Amino acid sequence: MSESQDARLTFVDTSLRDGNQSLWGAVGVTTGMAETALAAIDRIGLAAIDYTSSTNLLMGSKTHRENPWERISRARAAAPRTPLSAITTGMRFMSWERASETVMRMSLRLMARHGLRRLQIADPMNEVASVSTVARWAKEEGFEIVVAATTFTESPVHTDLAYFDAARRFSADPNIDAVYIKDPGGLLTVERTASLVSGMRDAVVGKPLELHGHCTTGEAPLVYLRAVALGVDAVHTGIGALSNGTAQPQLEATIQNLEAAGVALDLDRAALAEAGEIIGAMAAQQRLEPGPIMPFDLRPHVHQVPGGMMGTLRRQLSELGMVELVPAVVEEAKRVRADLGYPIMVTPFSQFVGSQALMNVLAERSGQDRYSRIPDEVVRFVLGQFGTPVGPIAPDVVERVTSLPRARELQHDPDSRTLDELHADYAKRFGRTLDEEELLLRLVMAEDVLESVLASGSAPGWQPRASASSATDFVDAVRRLPNWKHLRVVRGGDEIELVRAEHESGAAR
Repeated sequence: MSESQDARLTFVDTSLRDGNQSLWGAVGVTTGMAETALAAIDRIGLAAIDYTSSTNLLMGSKTHRENPWERISRARAAAPRTPLSAITTGMRFMSWERASETVMRMSLRLMARHGLRRLQIADPMNEVASVSTVARWAKEEGFEIVVAATTFTESPVHTDLAYFDAARRFSADPNIDAVYIKDPGGLLTVERTASLVSGMRDAVVGKPLELHGHCTTGEAPLVYLRAVALGVDAVHTGIGALSNGTAQPQLEATIQNLEAAGVALDLDRAALAEAGEIIGAMAAQQRLEPGPIMPFDLRPHVHQVPGGMMGTLRRQLSELGMVELVPAVVEEAKRVRADLGYPIMVTPFSQFVGSQALMNVLAERSGQDRYSRIPDEVVRFVLGQFGTPVGPIAPDVVERVTSLPRARELQHDPDSRTLDELHADYAKRFGRTLDEEELLLRLVMAEDVLESVLASGSAPGWQPRASASSATDFVDAVRRLPNWKHLRVVRGGDEIELVRAEHESGAAR
């Protein structure tokens, strides 16, 4: 590896966003936990921190009753040096419905206003025009850095020529500052990396090229080494317990491997160790499993279920008491994806495929036909409201969808109201003028969730260990742990463990 490659290689941390989503169902990291970890992560010397997304913000609101804007602004205060990044598909914000330009611009403006500096755009159809439009909006609304994704997948209808053409056009766009290869299914092999990264490196001229992979097949750590040798400028990695598994390769191990290969790196190892200890404490305190080292596994090349979806699927089926259905749902997802024209298994399409696969499995278990129930998101997809898939949709699925009364109800364009009209409509409804932050949340969030968020006030802080000299101190310390399930209490030589009681529904009291 050349000295020029050594000098320019940088890292993007994914622990608090993709690691949390892929490994802990997007619910394991609270605002307080994030700001505690960010104080250390900020000192490592990274190019950026992949911090949040629609899913991340929504789950923080639904699970922890946390305000999305506070979640961002407190992170910015905790990490003032390293650019904080959000990822977007460019067509939705905290809702599965396709957003209007007014809503998307408002979401971009507010994320930038509260402290996000970098935006990663991953259009699920790899539609260059859509990415370019959102890139322009992002720059106009205050983002400093825009990174466009070319999302990799394997299917009978996706080609390298299309990937290279998209990268070439992104490279020429003045509103796009870097390009990245996004491999949500962890499908890149060392051999495939040689051809894909070489072609992408040639296509991206004068701008950085990044790589975002997943360890789902067990091959990503080797893929990263090969990609660095081929000239990528940055790789996306996690830290400690929020790496490996179905998430990204671990930064600590990646550093060791790169240095063994002769790559010189300038990172603060003490800060990295501190961040790893903090993230380890999060996992231990909530009894959440750290990402394991994955064995080599070819099955994801068949089903292509991405890491984030796999983590969410396991969590949801566990809550329903049906975790044994995971293998059947994953197998059915392969069939559904082919039926829908081979959409790239990335948000939101992976969730659409996963939801339909679960419904099909449950239908067959009860003696009904596949597609006897079809969620609204899949109806909208078949109606073309999310773009046109590269492959054809199965005719019987099209026929079944278009014959549904619900299809006629869903055949409408996104909300066309202007910002002034939205303000006026909501002022009339609530008898007061809403600021943009509240207006946007009322547009995209369920009312009961939002009211719970607004009533909860500021999110509690967090620390790996808390001391208490009185019962009052102990209660206050526990209140700072909003998602706790197990507590270890030590006093002198005595030690007890507290287990949180649960409702019949499974939600902690």
